[in-house]
Amino acid sequence: MFKKLTNKITASQMYVNYRKMWKYVKPYWGRALLALLITIPIGAMDAVIAWALKPYMDIVMIEKGTNYTVYIPILIILFTLVQSIFNYSATYLNTWVGQKVSMGLKTDLFKKLLHYHAAFFDKKSSGEIVFRFNNDVDTSCNGLLSNLKLFTTRLFSSISLIAVLFYNSWQLAIVAVIVLAGALYPLTTVKKRIKSIMDKSVFSGSNVVTHFNETFNGNRIISSYNLYDYQAKRFEDTLHQCFKLGIKMTQRTGIMSPMMHFIVSVGIAAVIWLGSYLIVTHTITPGNFVSFIAALIMLYTPIKAIGNNFNAVQMALMAMDRVFELLDGKPDIVSKKDAKLLPGIKKGIEYRDVCFEYEPGKPVLKHINLKIKKGETVAFVGNSGGGKTTMVNLLPRFYDVTGGAVLFDGVDVRDLNLDSLRENIAIVFQDNFLFAGTIRDNILLGKENATEDEIRTAVKNACLEEFINGLEKGLDTEIGERGTLLSGGQKQRIAIARAFLKNAPVVILDEATSALDNKSEAVVQQAVDNLMKDRTVFIIAHRLSTVRHADKIAVINYGELVELGTHEELLQREGSIYASLYQSQLK
Repeated sequence: MFKKLTNKITASQMYVNYRKMWKYVKPYWGRALLALLITIPIGAMDAVIAWALKPYMDIVMIEKGTNYTVYIPILIILFTLVQSIFNYSATYLNTWVGQKVSMGLKTDLFKKLLHYHAAFFDKKSSGEIVFRFNNDVDTSCNGLLSNLKLFTTRLFSSISLIAVLFYNSWQLAIVAVIVLAGALYPLTTVKKRIKSIMDKSVFSGSNVVTHFNETFNGNRIISSYNLYDYQAKRFEDTLHQCFKLGIKMTQRTGIMSPMMHFIVSVGIAAVIWLGSYLIVTHTITPGNFVSFIAALIMLYTPIKAIGNNFNAVQMALMAMDRVFELLDGKPDIVSKKDAKLLPGIKKGIEYRDVCFEYEPGKPVLKHINLKIKKGETVAFVGNSGGGKTTMVNLLPRFYDVTGGAVLFDGVDVRDLNLDSLRENIAIVFQDNFLFAGTIRDNILLGKENATEDEIRTAVKNACLEEFINGLEKGLDTEIGERGTLLSGGQKQRIAIARAFLKNAPVVILDEATSALDNKSEAVVQQAVDNLMKDRTVFIIAHRLSTVRHADKIAVINYGELVELGTHEELLQREGSIYASLYQSQLK
């Protein structure tokens, strides 16, 4: 009962997936249909050669006539030429439609990926994302379309060849069809055999990609710590896992083609035995028999190798399941249907009894209560891992609170339009991500339609003028992937210029100067001071000397707000944690 139910669900799911795929095929349905229709004559023409052998054998070999000796070979050549032209046309159209469908799926998946929340990326490796959002699309589209042409061609080829079989001898045809059904039966167990292994293969394959990404991004760490053998060993272990899965796949599916080959051979032997008897009893002519054998071999030959193609189809179908699983999924953090717009900050921001945990049962923030007025600067300090970064990550809703609320002008951020909320917040991280391109491209991310005057003002306020003027191409200088051609201080100032262009009323500075040397820090700090003017600012800092002038300093230790006040107030407070930290840094 359960097995039947499972099969129904699987078939139902396949139907649903095909309906979803239609959305992507529909714009090109004309070409897709033409590619499918072309396979009819491609397959049907296979029967011409087998059918032509009967009159050829009976007239030429038996009756010794020569009337058709010229026409039949020419007919075969012409049909084969037309078949070849159709074959090329079908291949071209299938590839064209497949690439277009793949582009549509990848575009929608990429847009979906862009809107996933931070927790999704925390749990996924880069390799898994590449596999799920890119490789699975190629596997499903290319695998299905290329094999669809193959199967439709062989379907119509089989129908026409079976017709030739019955035309020559219905007795032999019945034997051939029974053997054919027996040969195809093992294909019904393919999906069950490969399902679990396929899931594990995707995971292992994604790990291979992750190793390459880690080596690319961590090449300096690998070199400086001499991690060559360590990384090579990890990579070899992953490849060994892929090897074992590949062998298991072969063990479970490799027997099918040999089994089908054996069954087909039994069928051919049975037909030869019965056919010999029918010829002797004059039930069929030698021409019938030769034509029948030719049609039978043309029918059985592709069947013997169809197991491998069917495996590919099943893998493509499972890849399609994973693709639509992603497309149907919804990010956990989205705007409500009736979400409000945030035109700006008029009063201030409040953390009201905020609790948060990344994993259930492991609280990171515990009942935080804090109010920040418009235009104030608040600094979060405290022990490493205490929850400072989490505090600011809740403002743009990188994560949602698990208790309490974060409010902008008294409105819960979960009731605000997400794009509108983030439009009001500019962030400068410790390690700012820069995109491949020019300095101008990266600054304009803050405001795509910024004027040259606005760009110049942002560059000046970010203390970038001297650096930009010293470059041959100025703002149009290429910076390499992730800004690898720039120093840490230069990256920070480009990020600050980007924040200037955005001109958001709320600014978050997450360890903006902690990774810089003294000279670079002084320049970047000046840029930061310019950015902070007339804005509501949140600062995360380990160097307490950089937050002395903050309106409020909040000490966050082990997820709790343990102290709050100005620099002077906290220094004078008896038993102050902040005072202890400050004095230890001075020493």
